[in-house]
Amino acid sequence: MDLIGLLKSQFLCHLVFCYVFIASGLIINTIQLFTLLLWPINKQLFRKINCRLSYCVSSQLVMLLEWWSGTECVIHTDPQAYPKYGKENAIVVLNHKFEIDFLCGWSLAERFGVLGGSKVLAKKELAYVPIIGWMWYFTEMVFCTRKWEQDRKTVSQSLLHLRDYPEKYFFLIHCEGTRFTEKKHQISMQVAQAKGLPSLKYHLLPRTKGFAITVRSLRNVVSAVYDCTLNFRNNENPTLLGVLNGKKYHADLYVRRIPLEEVPEDEDKCSAWLHKLYQEKDAFQEEYYRTGTFPETPMVPPRRPWTLINWLFWASLLLYPFFRFLINTISSGSSLTLASFVLVFFVASMGVRWMIGVTEIDKGSAYGNIDSKPKRSD
Repeated sequence: MDLIGLLKSQFLCHLVFCYVFIASGLIINTIQLFTLLLWPINKQLFRKINCRLSYCVSSQLVMLLEWWSGTECVIHTDPQAYPKYGKENAIVVLNHKFEIDFLCGWSLAERFGVLGGSKVLAKKELAYVPIIGWMWYFTEMVFCTRKWEQDRKTVSQSLLHLRDYPEKYFFLIHCEGTRFTEKKHQISMQVAQAKGLPSLKYHLLPRTKGFAITVRSLRNVVSAVYDCTLNFRNNENPTLLGVLNGKKYHADLYVRRIPLEEVPEDEDKCSAWLHKLYQEKDAFQEEYYRTGTFPETPMVPPRRPWTLINWLFWASLLLYPFFRFLINTISSGSSLTLASFVLVFFVASMGVRWMIGVTEIDKGSAYGNIDSKPKRSD
């Protein structure tokens, strides 16, 4: 391991990143709380401010991916569609196989300048995760319980609120609902067989109702569906912990722009269209594993400096008082003070490890658990 690689793997560096992220995140959450005063006066100003505040948080994770780990994502796409990316609202359908696939989706949004306003369809439990979840609440993310009887009304209302959103955004949706594992895939294909649907080799059966209501609610506001299929070279298995350790990954992302007019409005036809889309995604993955590349022209959108500048701003603002406090604590010689500091340090470390654990594949949903109920709705 070279010197830089050794430095990146040190826990002290991780502590610095985690401290800056947690401290800045809590400050931003507090500012967001005060922006609620703007909502009844000027809703659009509230939204624009929270887009910028959201960027201050989410861009720190993108900075880790792009600048710290040096991971580069090569986009394979139609050169004629490329100029439209970032200039229009879009529904981004991304496969859900890797622990950092959400981060690659954010990186895509960042490269085209729409990270601050971008949305996700996320499970409701994430709304309670400190910093990220709280930030999402203020940026009007769409949360679901994965129980359609409960979600039908609440998801539809949340989506309709985005029709007058003042910023360009990507609406990221993982139609599979949970990350791919062999156990989940086996259960999913049993469902596909029971429903008379074609089997998929590299994806889970997509949940169609959430996608259909998203298309219906955002029609005439969103211009296209971006069908995104992500893979990593050399059978890499990327993790958020690996990114934090500075490990460089090599991602390929196939992006197809599909005008929203081509997506049927009828729910049953939309469902059939999505199933066909996932059959095509499966074929693209098969081709990638066979040839090592996706179709279309490979491109690398320029890396923007703002994620790094944002992190350096917060680091310069927060690290000096932190190290000053650390030095004063050590020099005080008080056993009680030192013990309190160690306790806080331990709790913060466990908290960060818990937040990383949220992204881990084996800590995902109970989908495919033999002990869980086999009943599954779209």
